[in-house]
Amino acid sequence: MENSHPMFTSHADTLERALTAIAERSYWSAYPESPSPRVYGEHAAAEGEAAFRAYLGNDFPLKDQPAVTDWVATERSPFGISLDVRYPHLDLSFLDAMAAAMPSWRAAGPQTRAGVCLEILTRLHAASFELANAVHATTGQAFVMAFQAGAAHAFDRALEAIAYAYREMTRTPATADWEKPAGKGQTLHMTKTFHVVPRGIALVIGCNTFPTWNSYPGFFASLATGNPVVVKPHPRAVLPLAITVKIAREVLADAGFDPNLVVLAPEAPGEGLAKTLALRSEVRIIDFTGSTEFGDWLEANARQAAVYTEKAGVNTVVVDSTDDFAGMCRNIGFSLVLYSGQMCTTPQNILVPVGGVATDEGHKSFDEVARGIAAAVGKLTADPARGVELTGAIVNDGVLQRLEKATAVGEPVLESSDVSHPSYEGATVRTPLIRKLGAGDAETYGTEWFGPISFVVAVDSTASSLRIFADTVGRKGALTASVYSTSPDVLDAMEEAALLAGVHLSVNLTGGVFVNQSAAFSDFHATGANPAANAALTDGAYVANRFRVVQSRRHV
Repeated sequence: MENSHPMFTSHADTLERALTAIAERSYWSAYPESPSPRVYGEHAAAEGEAAFRAYLGNDFPLKDQPAVTDWVATERSPFGISLDVRYPHLDLSFLDAMAAAMPSWRAAGPQTRAGVCLEILTRLHAASFELANAVHATTGQAFVMAFQAGAAHAFDRALEAIAYAYREMTRTPATADWEKPAGKGQTLHMTKTFHVVPRGIALVIGCNTFPTWNSYPGFFASLATGNPVVVKPHPRAVLPLAITVKIAREVLADAGFDPNLVVLAPEAPGEGLAKTLALRSEVRIIDFTGSTEFGDWLEANARQAAVYTEKAGVNTVVVDSTDDFAGMCRNIGFSLVLYSGQMCTTPQNILVPVGGVATDEGHKSFDEVARGIAAAVGKLTADPARGVELTGAIVNDGVLQRLEKATAVGEPVLESSDVSHPSYEGATVRTPLIRKLGAGDAETYGTEWFGPISFVVAVDSTASSLRIFADTVGRKGALTASVYSTSPDVLDAMEEAALLAGVHLSVNLTGGVFVNQSAAFSDFHATGANPAANAALTDGAYVANRFRVVQSRRHV
């Protein structure tokens, strides 16, 4: 029987509540998403910002990492904030130090590992404003979004991963007494022990847009199941994951373990470190969020590792009819504006019958539907001071290049505008672009255009919408799908199409829930059932392949 580590004892109630939440799938959150001083304290925001600013222009405090050879600075803020944080660059012998740290971490057992991971989360939560400022500065997310997605919601996803990992690791008992009748009054009597054995070093490859939210599930799933974790951040979003690694190493040391169980491995400009690490024989697990091209490369080439990818997709809205036209337009419009469409769950294609749709405001033509959505976007972005708190800033030049390219396709519905940020003179801000296409323009709308780019596509009928949806998702994948209809038959047909395509479906969203948002402990993010991702955040399959159960047996 595993002795309870003090960190497990202090967080056992949180773990138990998380286990209940993943079983019930109802609303629960362990970490408040409001940055209000009434929730986090009067001085938390100022102290967090001060902690963030103390990193700027300095060497990040990770000098105790193994195999440090140099210092690198690669970040450039979408808001024009001067960062200039220098991070330790390592030679590959750091992998030897990580491997040496693994045996004692494996031997600690599921309870202790879960307790240490929960303590890391607790200290990250205490640094919520520090992390939120780092996410805000490096990704271009507006601050409130950075606090919610980069801190509170990321913590919830991390806790969810720990809960699933603990459940899977403890599904098999640690020991069993085995007796088998052997005849003539004899019995065979054995004691059997079942060990959770980690696969090996795990590699987390961070992304530019959501460095914590996308990295934490894999980070904590691997660490909780006994695997050391090397964090390779995106060159332009290092600071949020550096803070994470710093806190994780401090907790590991405080708990009596080698801090080299977690290592930050930033890359020098143009180094391509992710590919080098991904092919190392010591790396047995890889978590990646980003481009389809690199995700496909990992799946094809990192054969020694269990590879978990979230890649590009073509998220689709099917409009058949609605009993709340204004609510539909507001909801879709908000989804397009939020973080300037730089979310992997943002709708791209809005499929509308060329003959229009029935609504509570009477029949609306195709053009009226397109204009209604455009008007909703325009209303949200009309006041720059308010609009930038939704749009944030453009994360990198690749988004700007796609935006420029998109202006040459189809017909205009809503032009993108260059906005001056009222707080950051150097910020790069663009409002969403909406273009009109026909069903025959599949070469255009059948490809992902990551960023504030959407297409309203004129189709022959709702039946045609379903066929186009199935075809594009089947070929390119999707993380979200949405439908608006007052017809039960259409809703059933769309749900069947979504099941066959392997994509999560949202129905008639007109209020405060949006298709590009998901709630930990209740909503799954991605399915692993279409080309956009090969895993779901978070389910049993996401954690169970990160370890093996190895048994030993002895006669009594």
